Amino acid sequence: MPQDGNEAPAASPENAVAALQEQLAISRLVMEHAADAIFLLNASGETVYANPAAEAMFGWSKAELTGRKLHERVHDRHPDGRPYPMEDCPLGRVFFNGRSLRAHQDVFFHRDGRPVFVECSNAPVLRDGAVEGGVLIVRDVSDTRRAQQALAESEARFRTMADSAPVMMWVTDPDGHCTYLNRRWYEYTGQAPGAGEGLGWTDAIHPDDRNIARDAFLGANADRREYRVDFRLRRADGAYRWTLDAAAPRFGADGAYLGYVGSVIDIDDRREAAERLALNEERLRLALDVAEIGQWDVDVATSAIFWSPRVRAMFGVSADLPVTLDIFYEGVHPEDREKTRAAFEAAADPTRRLLYDVEYRTVGRDDNIIRWVAAKGRGLFDDAGRCVRVIGTAIDITARKAAQVALAESRARYQILFESIESGFCVVQVDLQSPGGRVDYRVLEANPAFYRQTGFPTEILGRWLRDAAPALEEKWFETYGRVARTGVPERFEQASDSLGRWFDVYAFRLGDAGDGRVAILFNDISARRDAEERLRALNESLESQVAERTADRDRIWRLTTDVILVARMDGIVTAVNPAWTALLGWREDELVGQCFLDLIHPDDRPATRAGAQLLAQGDTLHRFENRYRAKDGAYHWISWSAVPFEGLVHAVGRDVTAEKAAAAELDAAQEALRQAQKMEAMGQLTGGVAHDFNNLLTPIVGGLDMLQRKALGGEREQRLIAGAMQSAERAKTLVQRLLAFARRQPLQASAVDVGALVTGMADLVASTSGPQIRVAVETADAMPPARADANQLEMALLNLGVNARDAMPDGGTLRITADCESVAPGHRTNLAAGRYIRLSVADTGIGMDEATLKRAVEPFFSTKGVGKGTGLGLSSAHGLASQLGGALTIDSRPNVGTNVTLWLPVSADGSAADAAAKPPSSSTADAPQPAAATTGTALLVDDEDLVRISTADMLAELGYAVVEAASAEEAFRLLEDGLAPDLLVTDHLMPGINGTDLARSVRAERPQTSVLVISGYAENDGIDVDLPRLTKPFRKAELAAKLGELGEG
Repeated sequence: MPQDGNEAPAASPENAVAALQEQLAISRLVMEHAADAIFLLNASGETVYANPAAEAMFGWSKAELTGRKLHERVHDRHPDGRPYPMEDCPLGRVFFNGRSLRAHQDVFFHRDGRPVFVECSNAPVLRDGAVEGGVLIVRDVSDTRRAQQALAESEARFRTMADSAPVMMWVTDPDGHCTYLNRRWYEYTGQAPGAGEGLGWTDAIHPDDRNIARDAFLGANADRREYRVDFRLRRADGAYRWTLDAAAPRFGADGAYLGYVGSVIDIDDRREAAERLALNEERLRLALDVAEIGQWDVDVATSAIFWSPRVRAMFGVSADLPVTLDIFYEGVHPEDREKTRAAFEAAADPTRRLLYDVEYRTVGRDDNIIRWVAAKGRGLFDDAGRCVRVIGTAIDITARKAAQVALAESRARYQILFESIESGFCVVQVDLQSPGGRVDYRVLEANPAFYRQTGFPTEILGRWLRDAAPALEEKWFETYGRVARTGVPERFEQASDSLGRWFDVYAFRLGDAGDGRVAILFNDISARRDAEERLRALNESLESQVAERTADRDRIWRLTTDVILVARMDGIVTAVNPAWTALLGWREDELVGQCFLDLIHPDDRPATRAGAQLLAQGDTLHRFENRYRAKDGAYHWISWSAVPFEGLVHAVGRDVTAEKAAAAELDAAQEALRQAQKMEAMGQLTGGVAHDFNNLLTPIVGGLDMLQRKALGGEREQRLIAGAMQSAERAKTLVQRLLAFARRQPLQASAVDVGALVTGMADLVASTSGPQIRVAVETADAMPPARADANQLEMALLNLGVNARDAMPDGGTLRITADCESVAPGHRTNLAAGRYIRLSVADTGIGMDEATLKRAVEPFFSTKGVGKGTGLGLSSAHGLASQLGGALTIDSRPNVGTNVTLWLPVSADGSAADAAAKPPSSSTADAPQPAAATTGTALLVDDEDLVRISTADMLAELGYAVVEAASAEEAFRLLEDGLAPDLLVTDHLMPGINGTDLARSVRAERPQTSVLVISGYAENDGIDVDLPRLTKPFRKAELAAKLGELGEG
């Protein structure tokens, strides 16, 4: 409790426990109405509980699931029908290894045999390290899976059509970098696959046109406008031909700029007849992270709403903003607000009581982001039929909605491409059994370019070509018949005398052979064929073109920032470009003739030799990474692409040092986050276990105390009772350590002179360490006092000293130091900036490896062996430091030693001299003083029978006439019937009305009645600061001392 009346009370675990119990009831209701299937399993994998969603999802009733192995019901086989043993199943392995599995994608089976695509998470239920069961949460993602498949098929159709097109096509991102060029581009230009990406496509442009084309493209990209330019493009045979490059910008549904989709057409002999190809292609990106379940709870009377963090994220609301129904409706999209309000009112209407089931959009309050949410819930009504609360769940379904919209847009893009592409396209049906045994075919569908390039009228659609176009050459019928019959695609160029044109054609079969359908993609290349004929007569310019290409390569060699290397197969460098000097500092004359392995980091040489062996065998290396030493001694990570050619290695490398460093920082941050989440979960678990232990220990300590005081039995029996009491006290100490780790240990924080405390404990530490260990104490002069609990700090220091002693079985030095340090932002401890007392305990013992160091502060983790330690020393010290607003750090090296440091905030109350002048506080458990004899009537209220019986005996021995009640409600009835107690002793946490509310009411109605609140938690959860309290377990002397304080007050 505060010493000066101004310090804020400690946090109240009783409120947290009451909230936890209420949350458990809410969680049960949530499970019953959750959209996801929830299973509780025992250690054998048999179903103990299944919610209604599980019955609906898999077709088995709860009775048919309960007691049966869930794996055999819904997961006994692979999708291909092969048996699926439970021990091979990732979900089943949770029962063997005790590790959780989250967001696992799998296929389960409905009762009727159909597959159900699911995403599931499985967590084990552990007790004493053994798996006692598991919790499995399953979400049906079949709709999302089908949407993804449809989207992938749509994307594949686009790629297939683009790669099959006889024209060159390309796609860029918003920055203007080319991310895709179709197969025709690489066939036409002769560039290596992937070489055209980024701005690599400009390498194939004539030197005189390259800057013009690049500047025109980058300018159009910056202005988000259509792009159209003519330039000469190098063909695979080395000839330059005039081409038209045209593209249109792409914008998403939200107006965001996505980049370009464009095409390049050979217009060498028809430059003035510009053909515009507008491809309004939108790159699809599916982000269907299956949303987690969020909880919400509306207090109908006050309109106050509880939102879990996930629900707050769905509404873009900060964690500290109080939420009401008005805030909720403001966050709903205006178009969805009315239906959402109507659904809520129907759920809260006592006469209707409908299920709240609605999908709506939210507009983020802080981020203005629109999200889709699916919410379900139900009203809770009191005995009078009034709706008191509406609770339920919410799931972010934005990704699913986006996938549906994206699928519709993809289909629309396909139709736009089909209608607007300049290449002719049609689907024909081939008849292999036409009269006379001759092949015939008819056009089933065709795009506008089909009619333009063939000259056929639209009336030809659906007619057999032998009748509709009798002059058409027989080779067309033979080719399409062969494709339909064999299924082998054919790419060819062919002239049609009847149509007077040349065509570049790609034909491939659709569906099965029996369908007889063939897709045909073609382009009129009459102008190109004419130009090729003329080109054969114009070969005189070849020599100058070769010289120009050589100059291009020389400029790239000199100007690129990437390092370029030419070396022999034995590693001897034959040529390097100037980028080596800029990046690593080495001149060309310092590298040529040397072996490049001499510059490589020793750890990377084996992998580099293996890569060189692959090059010697004729393989190509891509993204091969190793470290090269710069002239100043620093190492740079370089990512290489290398090819062998004519006995030499040709390699291009890019400096990726910065990317490597950024990735390492990201990995470290993610590992730190996972460790923090793990420690928080373990703290919550140990705090709950400690509360249960306190309730169990209360009747044990009380009973043993009574047996000791009454001196029952002989000397042997008294020794047994004393031993039992000693064990109970040890258990009580263990609970205190658990609470310290869980940050629930009751602290009497005050200004503590750490130097004086350390000096005073030096002899105790030395005596417990033994003669083989030298204990050294060093404290700084004039240190300010620390904000700490002197008793708990002494216990932590003694535990750290014992750990240090045990780490030095052969002797050594145990050094305890204390000084003051100012911590700046970004300190390794992540502490707030300010002044801290640094208390360190260092040893010269065996030390800890990295794996042990990571687990050192986990509760019950110990390296001392069974029976030699509780594993709570470091964890309780860590909890103490955290609870005081400080930190604990550990530095250790195997076979060198360990240094454990407690960082304690400097106290704002007084100087070190003042702190030293204050006597250390002690609990009544340490030295209970007997109270004066008391008389009167005591009303004892506790819902635990054993605790109530034990406490009643103590009160009776103290001279009270005891009246017992098992609940606050029963106590109120006794008071209404005329009971007038002199003393009220009540438990705090009880079903229904809690002890604090009871005590507050009795005080108001009967000021003369003394009150005392007892609690299994060590903190003041929900207990008013002015209410006297006693922590379980306690002896009669402790109870007498506390009642004596009430008499003095």
